[in-house]
Amino acid sequence: VNQILLLLLVLTVCAILYNKVHQVPLALKNETVDLESPEEMEEEIPVVICAAAGRMGAAVAAISSIYSNTEASVLFYIVGLKTTIPHIRKWIENSKLKEIKFKVVEFNPMVLKGKIRQDASRPELLQPLNFVRFYLPLLIQKHEKVIYLDDDVIVQGDIQELYDTKLAPGHAAAFSDDCDLPSTHEMVRSVGMQNTYMGFLDYRKQAIRDLGISPSTCSFNPGVIVANMTEWKHQRITKQLEKWMQRNVEENLYSSTLGGGVATSPMLIVFHGKYSSINPMWHIRHLGWSPDARYSEQFLQEAKLLHWSGRYKPWDYPSVHTDLWENWFIPDPSGKFKLTRPDS
Repeated sequence: VNQILLLLLVLTVCAILYNKVHQVPLALKNETVDLESPEEMEEEIPVVICAAAGRMGAAVAAISSIYSNTEASVLFYIVGLKTTIPHIRKWIENSKLKEIKFKVVEFNPMVLKGKIRQDASRPELLQPLNFVRFYLPLLIQKHEKVIYLDDDVIVQGDIQELYDTKLAPGHAAAFSDDCDLPSTHEMVRSVGMQNTYMGFLDYRKQAIRDLGISPSTCSFNPGVIVANMTEWKHQRITKQLEKWMQRNVEENLYSSTLGGGVATSPMLIVFHGKYSSINPMWHIRHLGWSPDARYSEQFLQEAKLLHWSGRYKPWDYPSVHTDLWENWFIPDPSGKFKLTRPDS
């Protein structure tokens, strides 16, 4: 009996020691899981930029400015056509941008077949990559929130701030109102740019009048977009945009002879009254509307994002505030892309 009791005592002690020994690794394992939980992991910021033929230096400068001004983890989606992709990839991989995280995405222009009305006045606005913003959910699969930027921008602030833009419930995107900054009003007047729906849509057409949108409604600029992919897909935004593109082919509801945006007009229609606002300093526009009109240097230094919207681009001549853009430009290792300057 004593031997049996002794054996039971030994087994009990062994069981206690076993549990104590194995509780420590279990606790450490739980701590490790908590430390690596998705809520505490660094969030990746997806930024979509197009790399068009003849404008690749613009995309490179934009990427360079973003990467240099943030500590956030940014994943660049660089969208191009099949013929241009090798060039932009080589440019990045053979420059100081080789450290960035990026994916090159090929855009198939066949999705636009029958949806673009030919317009000889500004053929550059009909380039396929101008319409990439319409198809964000088809190009970017795994992200809930995405930033889209035109290539003719530079970013002077931390892109994290723009990414943190709050979208109201039910809104698929945030844009900058064209009437948001008093300091830009003089610029708009001096270059004769329209900042209302009247400047983009043809109100002589019944289909436009039937929308019930006042022609004096302030427009917005889709060159900078913070988009919610779930809402975009739920509301079938891409299908709505395509519907208005096709109607324009049939009825000529808008054209580049108006406000200068065949890609802007359908977005003005689809998102009317259904978008959130971006901080005005995160989209200072019109730098490319005139080779003469200039903002004050102090105002530009305070700006978070500068956009050379218009005909006069900072890699061409003439243009304004080129020094601010050229700070971020990285020369093309292949030598194909060259800046146009007075002495070149």
